[in-house]
Amino acid sequence: KGLQADPGSEKIILQIDEPQFNHNSGSLAFGPDGFLYISVGDGGAGNDEGRGHTEGTGNAQDTSKLLGSILRIDIDNGTPYSVPKDNPFVGKEGKDEIYAYGLRNIWRMCFDQGGEHQLFAADVGQNHFEEVNIITKGGNYGWKIREGKHCFHPTQILDDDNCPKVAADGTPLIDPIIEYKSVKKFPNASDAYGICIVGGAVYRGKSIPAMNGCYVFADWSGNWGRGSGQVLVGFPPGFQGQETTQWSARPMKLSDHPDGVINAYITGMGQDASGEIYVLTNDSNRIAGSTGKILKIVP
Repeated sequence: KGLQADPGSEKIILQIDEPQFNHNSGSLAFGPDGFLYISVGDGGAGNDEGRGHTEGTGNAQDTSKLLGSILRIDIDNGTPYSVPKDNPFVGKEGKDEIYAYGLRNIWRMCFDQGGEHQLFAADVGQNHFEEVNIITKGGNYGWKIREGKHCFHPTQILDDDNCPKVAADGTPLIDPIIEYKSVKKFPNASDAYGICIVGGAVYRGKSIPAMNGCYVFADWSGNWGRGSGQVLVGFPPGFQGQETTQWSARPMKLSDHPDGVINAYITGMGQDASGEIYVLTNDSNRIAGSTGKILKIVP
């Protein structure tokens, strides 16, 4: 009873109406600046279009809406909150709360516990590509103009040579640091790891020092009907002295899962105060029942 929350203590800080049931995103993270960062999906459905979606651009490219964005607010000041004065749209056209935009459905984001404390966000793709972004203030991450590093089209892959480099408002479109193919459209590709990315964390623990600075994340499953999640690891540029200028990623080799596949759905990732990383699984393809497990990555 001592750990039971008092339902009467609830205080609503911010409410956002979404036109469809899906793409709820909903990650929360306090940044090193003390402000609260909130990820918000594009409103749901597909293609960022339809009822409740801005015609033409979609919600994620419409900065007059909070949808398809990462917000940044100060909950220690104001009623019920205030907006940091250096948010990118303060004093300009666009919602003051927006920190970055052009995002589809962030399924988990986190701040690096070390290094430059960058904000890593995994954005679920529609059909072709899954992606990981490093979020910067005022950044436009391309949805629905792009999916991953590629032009977006709901049913086909377009010629990327003619892909727009800037949005309609003139802002440059920022590419993800990591992308991989979706099994939905590339069922036989060696770099197709599943159908829904799950954001993780930058490893800063002590038990596996060789992984320091790597971004550990996952994919939910290779299909809807049978749990087959994969733990993945992203290697930063120049990792262990390699002559690389870009991030790379591949499945993590797990001694108790030789093929890298966990026979369950990976629903989330976690990180403790020591920088160690955990994998959350469920035997059901929905968040229900009592089959959930918390697995810890160890040497």
